[in-house]
Amino acid sequence: MRCVIARFPFDLTKSGVLESMKGVKPEQVTGESVTIGRRTYPVKQVGQVITRQDRRDFSAGEVLRAMTQLGFTCRGLPPVAVPTRVLSPLRQASAMLGIPVTV
Repeated sequence: MRCVIARFPFDLTKSGVLESMKGVKPEQVTGESVTIGRRTYPVKQVGQVITRQDRRDFSAGEVLRAMTQLGFTCRGLPPVAVPTRVLSPLRQASAMLGIPVTV
């Protein structure tokens, strides 16, 4: 499959990616990831290995798109929990009783 990563065209195959990643120890995953074989790699590490370019030269989205098209399992960023509003003890007690507090 022909894809463009960091403005350079690459002809990638699933077997070629598997061969390139053979023997590469996965780094700790903190963001987007790709499962290749039985191992889960950070997207930027995979992009660096298969393109031989610096990680700053391409985006994670470019590599995710290419790996998805090749049939690898990709995971995005985990959803960020929205902080809930902390109620004062008076408001919390009132909410539990079902009585609105007007202050």
